[in-house]
Amino acid sequence: METLAEKRTFADAEVNRKLKPAQKIDLLREMLRIRRFEQTALKYYQTGGDMGGFLHLYIGQESVAVGTISLCGDNDHVITAYRNHGHALAVGMSMNECMAELFGKATGCSKGKGGSMHFFAPDKNYWGGHGIVGGQTPLGLGLAYAVKFKGLKGSCLCYLGDGAVNQGAYHESLNLAALWSLPVIYIIENNQYSMGTSLGRSSSFKDCLAARAEGYDMEWDRINGEDIYEIRAKTWKAIERAHNESRPTVLEIDTYRYYGHSVADANAKKYRDPAEIERYQKMHDPVRLFQKRLIEDGILTIEDAEKIDAEAKAEASAAAQFAQESPLPNVQDIFSDVYYEVDNQTLAGKTGKHFFND
Repeated sequence: METLAEKRTFADAEVNRKLKPAQKIDLLREMLRIRRFEQTALKYYQTGGDMGGFLHLYIGQESVAVGTISLCGDNDHVITAYRNHGHALAVGMSMNECMAELFGKATGCSKGKGGSMHFFAPDKNYWGGHGIVGGQTPLGLGLAYAVKFKGLKGSCLCYLGDGAVNQGAYHESLNLAALWSLPVIYIIENNQYSMGTSLGRSSSFKDCLAARAEGYDMEWDRINGEDIYEIRAKTWKAIERAHNESRPTVLEIDTYRYYGHSVADANAKKYRDPAEIERYQKMHDPVRLFQKRLIEDGILTIEDAEKIDAEAKAEASAAAQFAQESPLPNVQDIFSDVYYEVDNQTLAGKTGKHFFND
């Protein structure tokens, strides 16, 4: 845990010092929107009948998505794993389209065909959540390759959990990222548990997971995820490295999830001490800590905070109503949105020939 002096240092970092009071409040607002969205989704999932499939909640990790994505510019891209609701809202996706996707409705961001793990918004440089553990890491590499190939000043923020760091695809991606000097930033959201297995039982490491980057001659850093100022300060260094030097970085952000791996995780309080969960909620909650800090700094009043929270709850409730009232996908659309070439009747879609001609 950083000292009070270190906390002030991160708050005084140039990227944070430039924030206007209204922008700081917006950071809190976005974290609260994510939390209330997730809590509302959980409510409707548990009532039965409205949602199916999996539901991986982001409650407890809100500062990671908001802090990092708040730094993105026009040529910065985002891709993540299946715990993707927070990132989706942070890039600017609406609660309506996200909630409708959870309900499997045609008005969802993936037309009701993707569900909880597959939110997408290409118009916002958001290339989605991916259900295959570590499967998004080479895709993030490819996005960074495209940025460099086009001569753009940008990057790709590629998120993964601590349970994905031992996947071969991730290590292959690190190798190529360093070898080709690509502007990709791998962000490990270390919430301490991969499904039901603690970090110490699943991964062998010396100091931290990010330090493995040294084996690939890559820069790395470790971040306290409960402090959004530290997240922004240290992530900005990685983004500048990507933008100005086209070099990759591995960041490990220590965080915590309050619920199970997914809602289907019935043993969430068996492989974790309930006292541990309670301790994180009371002492390390990123939303509560940032709200307290803004109040202490005279930027926010308790009444303002309550109003922002009420607005987030109302927005999430309205999104659930929108999702309930939205239509289901048409049966005849089952074969659409599978192949771009077929949907758009390109030559490849008509002939089945993609790269080779007779």
